Amino acid sequence: MTDPRVLIVDDDLALLQALPETLRLRMDGLLVDTAESAAAALDRIEVWDYDAIISDIKMPGVDGMGLLAEIRERRPDTPTIMITGHGEHALAIDALRGGAYDFIQKPIDRDYMVACLSRAIHASQLSRRVKEQQLALERRANELERTVEQRTRELREATKVIESPLKWLMSPSRQMQKVVQQIRQVADSPLTILVEGETGTGKELAARAIHQLSPRRKKPFVAVDCGAIPDTLIESELFGYEKGAFSGADQRKEGRFQLADGGSLFLDEIVNLPLPTQAKLLRVLQERQLQPLGSKHPLQVNVRIIAASNVPIEREVRAGRFRQDLYYRLNEFLITMPPLRERAGILELANGFLAEASVEFGRPAREISEAAAEILLRYHWPGNVRELRNVIRRAVVLASDMIEPEHLSFPAGDAPAANALRGEIVSVGPSLKEIAEGAAADAERQAIRQALQVTGGNRSEAARRLRTDYKTLYLKMKQYGIPATEFRKTRKCS
Repeated sequence: MTDPRVLIVDDDLALLQALPETLRLRMDGLLVDTAESAAAALDRIEVWDYDAIISDIKMPGVDGMGLLAEIRERRPDTPTIMITGHGEHALAIDALRGGAYDFIQKPIDRDYMVACLSRAIHASQLSRRVKEQQLALERRANELERTVEQRTRELREATKVIESPLKWLMSPSRQMQKVVQQIRQVADSPLTILVEGETGTGKELAARAIHQLSPRRKKPFVAVDCGAIPDTLIESELFGYEKGAFSGADQRKEGRFQLADGGSLFLDEIVNLPLPTQAKLLRVLQERQLQPLGSKHPLQVNVRIIAASNVPIEREVRAGRFRQDLYYRLNEFLITMPPLRERAGILELANGFLAEASVEFGRPAREISEAAAEILLRYHWPGNVRELRNVIRRAVVLASDMIEPEHLSFPAGDAPAANALRGEIVSVGPSLKEIAEGAAADAERQAIRQALQVTGGNRSEAARRLRTDYKTLYLKMKQYGIPATEFRKTRKCS
């Protein structure tokens, strides 16, 4: 890195002679230029991109504040330190508001000036390194883009799918064409939307597509997995809290509703919300305002709610595990995501994921062989679109060019079926490894169900009983398809 260069601007000729020498002696390698006026300084910054600028505020003609404004216009990333007279606090504050990095009062404390200038130079050089890295990334992105443009027409068409969540949902399937039509119809309306479908069918993609097609597209899209947050924390995560609201609340925190203000809030796996939280959510939806924990004043909220569930909520309502009034409030517009096994267009999706992974990993995999395509079409896809994406991404890592059947790997529980599709000999039964993995999975599944049964569906307590953490238990429940609502005691909704 080159030696740092700074500019000192002051109409005091004595200071312009003494200060540079002081700085050079105390800061190795420092290059110092001087200017007697704002006009001379502006000529200098047209030639040099300084690491920092030091300027007096009071100067004849254009003063330091005017110079600061010009520096901010021409060299916005250059930190500027202002020199003020003793007691001129108001000027110092104005300078900071105008974008000054810091200020130094006369008579000048040389130690403080050196420390302040060192910080400014470090900040400037760090900013430049970040910009250089950004430019390098942009150059690399441009190179990748040129590489992609040289690939086959099929690959180029597939990479276009990455541009929008809605494009991932497009398919020759009549069911998916209906879903896409519903998304387009409801996106610009104010309706609250409920998306139902099995795990991995693309519920969040549908929610993001709705947001991107809506008038709220320039505002935040905030996604919350209601099952991944312990019951004891869900209200503070959704609605926020004030300082001192509870033990450990040492500062105010905004909830997901506040973070999504003006945009869309996606509540995934909403059936996992405890009944008390359901009641508060209903009140927010009805009144369009919420009250953070510990606050005495309600806040107005401007958020569009998109909720999702991997089980039919109407069934949860009949079982007493979900409030009927909240269900009706959420179900202003229902979108049902069909499972992958019932869709056409599996190969179109697979080729889209292939393009995405090939670009992301820098791998040359270009197409799927006929034999591998046959396996993809005949497989039952219990994990739906998410499982298909994972299978393709693993295959891209394993394949050198063409994706063949041996590059397709499936979860241990589905390995025998996948092997049969690949034409392998399976009549002798599963391997010892498959037996062990299956037995371990069965034992885990049974232990989790027993713990949830004992705790009435309380995942935090179940995690303690199983001597694991909440997140691990939640992921295992998703893996084995175990809903906590199944174990909750039936309650009458008020």
